[in-house]
Amino acid sequence: MLVTIFGGGGFLGRYVAQELLGKGFRVRVAERDPSRALRVKPLGNLGQTQLVHADVREPASVARAVAGADAVVNLVAVLKGDMDGINHKGAAHVAQAAASAGAKALVHISAIGSDPASQSAYGRSKGQGEQAVRAAFPQATLIRPSILFGREDQFTNRFANLIRMAPVLPVIAGETKFQPVYVVDVARAIAIAVADAGAHMGKTYELGGPQVLSMAQINSWLAAQIGHDPLTLALPGCMSEWLARLTGWLPGAPITLDQWRMLQADNVVAPKAKGLADLGIAPTPLVAVADQWLVQYRKHGRFTARAKV
Repeated sequence: MLVTIFGGGGFLGRYVAQELLGKGFRVRVAERDPSRALRVKPLGNLGQTQLVHADVREPASVARAVAGADAVVNLVAVLKGDMDGINHKGAAHVAQAAASAGAKALVHISAIGSDPASQSAYGRSKGQGEQAVRAAFPQATLIRPSILFGREDQFTNRFANLIRMAPVLPVIAGETKFQPVYVVDVARAIAIAVADAGAHMGKTYELGGPQVLSMAQINSWLAAQIGHDPLTLALPGCMSEWLARLTGWLPGAPITLDQWRMLQADNVVAPKAKGLADLGIAPTPLVAVADQWLVQYRKHGRFTARAKV
């Protein structure tokens, strides 16, 4: 059975590929730059993995990537830039191509907070993408994770590095709540949705970890884990909004205006939503695995505790 993974060379994509390869599927990784997926090659057996070029904004390249595939997984998304072209129209191109190619299953990765009426361009584009997927491939499985954590994430690593470097840590939207979910759990959920497509067709799953934490709590916990205690400065909403408006367009800005808008709503699993438990997965706590990579941010690495004696 052949599975095409759009975005299979990215952070989540590599874990999804590993799960599917482990289940014996042949995997075709579709990327704008296939060299990004070279690390996927050694995860499977000889000939089990293909790397192909595809840009979700180009229907012809998408059609070539799904030709002959039994199932399709779309992980492609951007937080800034051409959000409508990638998160919305790109999702439509993938769903339309999967339907035309006769794929038996389509798993589309969206996000908690996806809503065509969202005040943020990201949430709006993801919501419109979901609508387009449902219109083209009604039996698609939609998966909406909260913020992902894992060894190569841009979440715990980014904040841990800021905490290590900054004597004063500004906290934006400190009361906003998140339900961080382990990347491996999300990858397993996607693999299950592909392997047992009949049981999950047409369903929507919201994936979150076992803990709901505010932004302030996350920063405090990370600081304790890496042994740093910076002065925290909770920025009022009006001040953080102006910061985003004035600097958000600059390269490397701490936050864009659209990201600020996203932070005005909690990012947690809805009370009655289907989740990891419905896929037979017990969520992994952040504290159970994060030490594997946070150790690099401690002053003395894994010898920090000993050095303090």
